[in-house]
Amino acid sequence: MSRPKCSRSCGIGGQAVLEGVMMKKGDLYAVTVRKPNGDLVIDTEEFHGVMHGSKIKKTPFIRGIFNFVDSLILGTRTLNYSAEFFEDESAKETKFDQWFKKIFKDKADGIVAGITVTLSIVLAIAIFMVLPYFISSLLDTFVRNSTILAVIEGIIRLAIFVGYVILISAMEDIKRVYMYHGAEHKCINCIERGRKLTVDNVMASSRLHKRCGTSFMLFVMLVSIILFMFIKVDNPIMRVVVRMLLVPVIAGISYEIIRLAGNNSNNIFVKIISAPGMWLQTLTTKEPTTDMVEVAIKSVEAVFDWKEYLKEEFGYSDEWMEEEEEISSES
Repeated sequence: MSRPKCSRSCGIGGQAVLEGVMMKKGDLYAVTVRKPNGDLVIDTEEFHGVMHGSKIKKTPFIRGIFNFVDSLILGTRTLNYSAEFFEDESAKETKFDQWFKKIFKDKADGIVAGITVTLSIVLAIAIFMVLPYFISSLLDTFVRNSTILAVIEGIIRLAIFVGYVILISAMEDIKRVYMYHGAEHKCINCIERGRKLTVDNVMASSRLHKRCGTSFMLFVMLVSIILFMFIKVDNPIMRVVVRMLLVPVIAGISYEIIRLAGNNSNNIFVKIISAPGMWLQTLTTKEPTTDMVEVAIKSVEAVFDWKEYLKEEFGYSDEWMEEEEEISSES
């Protein structure tokens, strides 16, 4: 049976963590980490997120806001989980740590994660939304046209974001995370292209994917430029307030675009609007090693029956799957 040329979304999402990969399908997620001694540990749990079960989480343009918050919460949780395997054993708990755990007990980790997510959002808004506005406002005396100023502000925002990505990509630890990020994408692309999930097939797949969070963040930057061009406020303080209030709106619109890109990846229009994000992913993903791919495959198989998916979506038979198994074992 010939392999299909078109890809089909399988609905899996993921994230790279420290020496590992998290994969999520529906409410189920799995984190696979390669410990310092080389052993693999797999943790599989359910994650419901905020407003779980509410119809509002399925409402277009609103669902993106909650999904963004959920991804931050789960991302922080899984990243902290992976970091536990690489903590310095000589490090001791501070008195504050002991007091915090004594007061909040089992809720301590959740509260810390909540604080971390909140601070991350505030910091991101300050750096990528408010700071570009203040920098562009310095040109008020030279540029009188508000639309041009909004474009300049957007260019500054993009420059800060791309500069940030380039800067952290130079860090050695981040390079390995980016390699695991590449392994995550390769696994998803392998399945969505109708290929058996083997190390060889995954390694041959693309490390770029249209549903990537990197592309989402770039869409956030681009959507903000368009919105700020048309929403004009005279009062400088209110301009800052409006920019902060529009962050959920921008996130909601960007989510719908990234969702469209993921579900219609073969559409020529989708390919065009996805191109900048795909380019940026060349910075945030790196080619993984085979052992990194093995880690990513373990996470996929913990949450998703890819064999059944290939049968249902691509019409592969049990006989074909068995033939592939034999070919794989012979090679």
